[in-house]
Formats: sequence, structure tokens, C-alpha cells
Amino acid sequence: MVLWLLGAALLARAAGFYLPGLAPVSFCEPGKDQFPDCKSIIELFVNRLDSVESVLPYEYTAFDFCSEKTMKRPSENLGQVLFGERIEPSPYKFEFKKPAVCQKVCTRTYNTNNPSDKAKLDFLKKGMLLNYQHHWIVDNMPVTWCYDVEDGQKFCNPGFPIGCYVTEGGRPKDACVVNSNFNEKDAFYIFNHVDITIHYHIVEHEQLGARLVAAKIEPKSYENPNDSPDCSGGPKFLKSKHTGMFKIPYTYSVNFVEDKNIRWASRWDYILESMPHTNIQWFSIMNSLVIVLFLSGMVAMIMLRTLHKDIARYNQMDSVEDAQEEFGWKLVHGDVFRPPRKGMLLSVFLGSGTQIFIMTFVTLFFACLGFLSPANRGALMTCAVVLWVLLGTPAGYVAARLYKSFGGEKWKTNVLLTAFLCPGVVFADFFVMNLILWGEGSSAAMPFGTLVAILALWFCISVPLTFIGAYFGFKKAGIEHPVRTNQIPRQIPEQSFYTKPFPGIVMGGILPFGCIFIQLFFILNSIWSHQMYYMFGFLFLVFIILVITCSEATILLCYFHLCAEDYHWQWRSFLTSGFTAVYFLVYAIHYFFSKLQITGLASTILYFGYTMIMALIFFLFTGTIGFFACFWFVTKIYSVVKVD
Repeated sequence: MVLWLLGAALLARAAGFYLPGLAPVSFCEPGKDQFPDCKSIIELFVNRLDSVESVLPYEYTAFDFCSEKTMKRPSENLGQVLFGERIEPSPYKFEFKKPAVCQKVCTRTYNTNNPSDKAKLDFLKKGMLLNYQHHWIVDNMPVTWCYDVEDGQKFCNPGFPIGCYVTEGGRPKDACVVNSNFNEKDAFYIFNHVDITIHYHIVEHEQLGARLVAAKIEPKSYENPNDSPDCSGGPKFLKSKHTGMFKIPYTYSVNFVEDKNIRWASRWDYILESMPHTNIQWFSIMNSLVIVLFLSGMVAMIMLRTLHKDIARYNQMDSVEDAQEEFGWKLVHGDVFRPPRKGMLLSVFLGSGTQIFIMTFVTLFFACLGFLSPANRGALMTCAVVLWVLLGTPAGYVAARLYKSFGGEKWKTNVLLTAFLCPGVVFADFFVMNLILWGEGSSAAMPFGTLVAILALWFCISVPLTFIGAYFGFKKAGIEHPVRTNQIPRQIPEQSFYTKPFPGIVMGGILPFGCIFIQLFFILNSIWSHQMYYMFGFLFLVFIILVITCSEATILLCYFHLCAEDYHWQWRSFLTSGFTAVYFLVYAIHYFFSKLQITGLASTILYFGYTMIMALIFFLFTGTIGFFACFWFVTKIYSVVKVD
């Protein structure tokens, strides 16, 4: 699978495409489309509607807009279904280079005395109140609404609102501020007209036709008092307490502009450049690098000076009198590899953590190649899920190998827990969230068939692969430790406050979290505020920095505890790095209350339900890094010291 994906990337690069797997489409004027690769009709597709004030996305048809019943909807991949994307055809169709003015799409008529019509109208009002946004697609590119923000900057939003609300006090909310005519109190203004401008680039020295490089929209509101739509009259509004008949005519205008400056390969740039992130990203990277350099300096100083001196001193002790005066970390050499308490659970966590670590690394690597860009919708999530399923073997192998080295004998329990414990907790949480989405009628509710497909992937592929990995792990000889373990456990002396387990664990998570919290802000924005995330190069760099920081912070604290003659390092090293997930959880709670405007009980439960899944995955991921770093460190220092 991995080789196939890599091969596809290289082939796509060789073909000169900007995005692997996405070929450009040529468009010709009507009458000149006799060439098979040249289209004259531009189709507009619609996606689910979402809001920053609600976690619940809804399908386009849920709001009773003009819809296309006859055409077959495009198939979605697993990632799109998981994120609630529902792309479907629309009645908006244009002929290339043929402008149109105020074309009628359809008229929706409602009678508030009819319960069905009243429910549809109430749902539309709720959508405007919560600022639900359309997401339209032309030639696999988002239709954007560009408007001026502070400092003369232009922001291009890959969505536009269905309407807006003016409060009883006359205060315009959300998009109502763009037009001074939106001044009717306690009224909903409906954007029932769109001005669409399609920018195209004529390809020189190649086949006939042009390529689309941008599609921009300006939502407007017209009363259209006559039955024939002429885009006249004031804005179309609906009073909050309206009764009787109500008509909404939907219209559009389309215009074509040739753009010689934008090439097809860089047509997403204008959207991405309008997001003012890059400077903050560099600040984030520099901040993280300073932390890494500081930690690396500390670890290097311990390794080169303190450890070197310790080892030299220990190895020079010839007389029995000297040996009796041993001190520091050498004192616990007979206990340092003593199996930890709850070794079964630790080995299961480490197996799942290894699976998540490899999955994250490979997914980010492919994202850096350009495969999992915003244009390849759902690819990121699909890639992550497929990799997780295929990586059952390393999970089973690591869990079994470590459990065997801890002296465990219940291998059946170990392999079953590795296959079902952590994935089971995630699936149970996800299933409860899905039930809430089903109850709310949201498009993010996963269809029953997809749920069965995910269970089939887990039980039919991931579980057998975990069993295979565990078989090889148990078959292999146990891990050889450089020093023997004593029969009788050594008594641990009274510890000072700083060398007690809990303060060390709490301190250990601060530095890794300091490396990632700025990047975390953008990731949470992309998930909950529906902003595009495309800076995978930065994210991969932060991933590497996080791995180094977790390793170094854990090694540092591990050394201090061994010097204090406390040899229980296995669980502590896992929890020291894993505590970063607790800081992540605290930050997610802070983000919810300070940055989001989410309202409603269902949306709040969904936010925290999904956040708990992310925190668990992050806990296993960081904890595994900490354990293996500390395991390597302990093995290394005890293998170079002479022990009688």
C-alpha cells in the first residue's frame, strides 16, 4: 500500500501536476467542444453547510434550496464521510465564456399555516441565526467570497452565508454589517442572489481550451417584486414573526474574466495567502527550536560531563571498600530492569502508541509530498485510517515483545487487549457521538453501511494483523538486559518533593506542550472554525521537534530519579511524556470558552467527545515516545558500566 502510494506520487510529479492525482480540465466555448478533452458546460457542485456556532453540519437539501434531482451525486471517500462532507450536483450550470444576468434557478413558496412549510422556514431561520455557510465547488476548487478586512488586507473565505439576522434592537449580526440597507429590526435577510465571477487562464503552446483558476462569488439579496426575476427592489427579508405566504426567488449572474497572471498549478494560492498565518508559524518554529536547543544542551551536558565522570569513577573502583561506597544511579543496577507493576496494561498502551506513531509519521510524510492537500478532499483522514488498519502488526509485535520482557505469561489476554482496548474506547466514544449526530439529523452522522465497513476493517484486517505481530513477538527471545535483576527488591529511600513521581510527571509535559501549542491553535481552527489547513511542512517540522523534546525531557527526569535511587522508571517515563495530553485537554477547554461561539448542548457534547478521542490518541503517542527514549537511555548507561 505504502509503495503504491509513493509510486503514484512519483508518477504524478513526473507528469508535472501540482497536486498528485488531480489532472487539469480544459474548457472551450460552445460549438468548439468537439475535442474529447474539452468541456463547454461548467458544473457547480454544492457541499454540506456548516457554522462556527455549531458543530453540526447539514446537507444542502436540508435547507430546501434549489436542488438537482436527476443527476447522480459523486461518490465520497472514507475521509469525506467521516468529516460529514456531502457533495452533490446543483441546478447552477454555466456555458463557458457565456455571461448571464439574473437567471432564475427556482422559486420556493412557503405557507406558515402548513406545518411542513413552517418547519422548513423555521429551519432556514435557524441556519441564518447560527450563520450557516454554503460551500460551493467549481472544477474541484472552492467558490470564494472575498472581502476587505483590517489593514487593507483581503480575506477570501471558501464559503458564504445563507443569510443574516438583525436583532430586535436593530443590531446587524454577522454578514448583515456589509449592507446598510439591512436595517429592518427583528428580521432575517436571505441571500437569494449570487454574482459569480469565473477567472480562466488560456493555456499557451498546448491543446485548445482554457483552464479555470478562480471562482469568486458575491452574495446579494433582492426582493424581486414581479414574478419575473429582474434583481430589483430592496433586500429580501423575513420578519421573525411572519405569518401567511412567503416566496423566495433564487437567481444568479455569471461573468467570465481572463487572468493571464494566475496559472492552473498555483490557483489555490490566492485563498491560502489571504490567511495571515505564515509569520506566526515561523515564530512558533523558532520558539520550539529554542526549547529543543535548551533541552539538547542540558541532555548533552549530562551525557558528556556527568555521565562520563560517573562511568569513569565507577569503572576505576578496584577495592572492595570503594565498591561498598557506591552512590548515585549505579546503586540501583540490580533493580532498574525489574518488571513494572501493571506490565500488561503498559505493554498494551505501548503497542497502540507505536501504531499511532508510525501512522502519524507516514501520514505527515505523504502530506508533505503534496498528496493530502485541501484539493484532495478527505485524503488526509482516509490515509490515516487505512494506515492505522494496516499497522496492526507492529502494535501486536511491540506489545508482545515488551510483555514477554516484563515476565508476563498471559499472552492471549495481551494480544486481545492490544487489538481491542484502545481502538474499542475510541470506537465507543465515536459511536456515542454518531448517535447524537443521527438524532440531530446532521450530515456528519455516519451512514450505517460506513459504520459496518469500519468495523469490518477493524475486525477483518487490523485484528488478524495484530495477532500475526503478537505471534512473532512472543516467538522471539525476550529482550536481553545489560545487568541482572536481584532477587530481593531494593528499598527506595525517602524522596524529596521534586523527585516524587507526580511533580516530575507534571513538569515533564510542559516543555513538549510549549513546542506545539501555536500549531495546535491552527489545527483546532481548521477542525472547529472550518478554516483550511495546508501547512504540512510546518506540521512535520513540529512533529520532529515534539519527538525530540518528549525524548529529551523524559531522559532528563529519568536520570534525576535514578540518581535519587528510585528505579521505577517504566510507568513514570510513559506518563511524563503522556502528560502533554493533559495540557492539550486543558488548552482545548480554554479554546472552547475563549475562541469558539458554539451554542447548544448537542454541539458542546460533540466538541468534548471528539476532543477526548484526540487527547487519548495524543496521550498514547507522546507516552510511547517517552518510554522508548528512556528505555534506550537506561540500557545504554548500564551497558557501559562494570558491574560485579
